[in-house]
Amino acid sequence: MFRKMRRLGQQLSDEECIDILINEPRGVLAVLGDDDYPYAVPLSHVYVDGKIYFHGAKTGHKIDAIKKHSKVSYCVKDNGVKEKDSWWYTFRSVIVFGKITTLADDAEKIDKLTHLGNKFFPTPEETVDEINRLLDKTEVFEITIEHMTGKVVKEK
Repeated sequence: MFRKMRRLGQQLSDEECIDILINEPRGVLAVLGDDDYPYAVPLSHVYVDGKIYFHGAKTGHKIDAIKKHSKVSYCVKDNGVKEKDSWWYTFRSVIVFGKITTLADDAEKIDKLTHLGNKFFPTPEETVDEINRLLDKTEVFEITIEHMTGKVVKEK
């Protein structure tokens, strides 16, 4: 069902892909949007127990697209490393294909928001404060990974 990478010499291992998903803070979610146009939106994410989680509003273009079609892709790229005295970078990226759902159970939402908040907020207390303040206004999304590929690219 999913294509194999064309340039296998550049392919990252699953462990390297997971490392990128764990350590990089942001990616771009691609969904099928209005009138079947692709809609890609940058997000902050957390990788927990083999799945990707992020949060968002309960209304808007993204949520409408997700309700209409559950298949998504998510791309994460590291910052890369610039070669000394050169213009080019070497960077790694991961593309995930999967199905997206919204979490309904408040305890599960709080658990995943805690992981997400602790990745970004300076203290656990700030995570708790934000969850308490915004839980009722926040949707939590879960991507179940069906296929994942990663590669290293040397721009030159």
